[in-house]
Amino acid sequence: MVKVQVSTDESVAGRYRLLEVVHQEEGRESWNGQDVESRRLVTLTRSRRPDHLREEAGLRTAVRITRESEALGMVCSGRVAVVVDVIEDDEFLWTVTARPAGVPLSTLLAHGPVDHVRTARIGLDLLEVLGAAHQEGFTHGDLSPGQVWVEEFGGITVGGFGLMGATDAPRVTAPSYASPEQARGEGGGPATDLWALGAIMYEMVEGRPVIRDRGSLEATFRAVERLPIRAPLNAGPLGPAIQGLLRRDPVERVPESVVREALTRILKAELDDSEPTGTLPLFEESGFEGARPGRLRGGRPVSRPVLLGGALAVTVVCFAGLAAAGGLSERGTSASGSAPSASAPGRPAASPAPTAGGTDPRGTPSASASRSASPSPSTSPSPSPSRTERPDPPAGFFRFTAPQGFGIDLPKGWAPLRTERSADRSYRVLLGASGDPRALTVTYSTRLAPDPVAVWNEVDTSLRGDSIGYERLGGIRSVDYRGYQGADMEWLSTSDGVRERTFGRGFLVDDQRGFSLRWTTPADDWDTAANQQALDTFLRTFTYTAE
Repeated sequence: MVKVQVSTDESVAGRYRLLEVVHQEEGRESWNGQDVESRRLVTLTRSRRPDHLREEAGLRTAVRITRESEALGMVCSGRVAVVVDVIEDDEFLWTVTARPAGVPLSTLLAHGPVDHVRTARIGLDLLEVLGAAHQEGFTHGDLSPGQVWVEEFGGITVGGFGLMGATDAPRVTAPSYASPEQARGEGGGPATDLWALGAIMYEMVEGRPVIRDRGSLEATFRAVERLPIRAPLNAGPLGPAIQGLLRRDPVERVPESVVREALTRILKAELDDSEPTGTLPLFEESGFEGARPGRLRGGRPVSRPVLLGGALAVTVVCFAGLAAAGGLSERGTSASGSAPSASAPGRPAASPAPTAGGTDPRGTPSASASRSASPSPSTSPSPSPSRTERPDPPAGFFRFTAPQGFGIDLPKGWAPLRTERSADRSYRVLLGASGDPRALTVTYSTRLAPDPVAVWNEVDTSLRGDSIGYERLGGIRSVDYRGYQGADMEWLSTSDGVRERTFGRGFLVDDQRGFSLRWTTPADDWDTAANQQALDTFLRTFTYTAE
């Protein structure tokens, strides 16, 4: 239960020891601290309290802020700093969260400009969190570099939800990142967050803020509202997106879907143009893109959906959280969004009964696991997860075993291109090869919803609004995948002018955990014997190590 508390001179609320300041800006400062009762490391943020919170009862404020951050924490697990305590202190409000990984973005900016590629990646990750919040009906309204924590090799955490939101109260923290409508006292909304995103990316590439703090709220607001904005000089291909976000009229600001597409295109082009040098590790702890497929195939440009720091779709982290929250609207998901998994209530956690579609994925794969897998009452017992014997991979394939614990037969020359992980042990691995326009994505989630068909229906609805040229192929099919309840969906979409076709299968391996396999190829090549063999091989040979 949230309690409204008063801080003391020795510590905050007599419970939280302040250790070091990690960020300071107008109206806000953040500290690394420690909960003296539980010994946990925490981050405490002290923000000047806006008028609408002064008029609100303390307990109500605390409950609203914690509930909003908890709701978004479920939607994007590991991407939102969930508030565990709210403390009143005269003119200020303290919020307490678990200590995020990485450092405030303001610390990164203190070292000078950031190249446009990393800016695009951080901007895209931030857009995913904001998009998920907007779909849930929440506006941040108080975004600044001090509210974004960045990990060294990728991944972000966003704090500060609940302080401002969509109110018409004047913003009282970090006023140089306020939108013009906020500066005029007209309130905020999703467009306000898009302005702040543009201001953050502007500062990253230029090494200076769009509007400098003028020393007082009134003076800074006047500058935000009236001063012309100089076009960014170092943004490169990011320039149009940044300028589109910094349009003074909120109605004219470019929408989230357009920004997402622009940032994704920039990152894809960067990966297309890069060549691997030396021997690359199979996996990285976070965020390193390995070999990128070539851009040309048969004389025309090709591309594949890539993760790009959580891009093209709400990341697997957000997907798993949405499933747990029961929403699963795949906020901002593109046609390459993660396939869902579903629970199978009532089925024992022990080795499930094998089916005509193959044996338990925890053991040795069977001779077949087709896309039309269906239950079969009479098959041999499934092998133990500890068995290591398995049929030799088909010609042109090799057995790949991932450090995460899954195994699968892949085409020769393939390797992991990108890995994403979250604090709840969910992960997503993109598999492919340089010069090959095809992609396989393996997603593991730890908190999933119970109905796979319903999950895909939600994804389908979101894809229709957010993907270019989206078209679902046929119905959403409930399947039994080696004794696991699952669902399949296929769709078409367009990426960089290339029509692509995707098959997704999601299935649960116990009450809450599950996998999805997503296979994407150029649509014109979908029916080739090589592509059909690859998909059948993936479904037939996928295994995982039970925890």
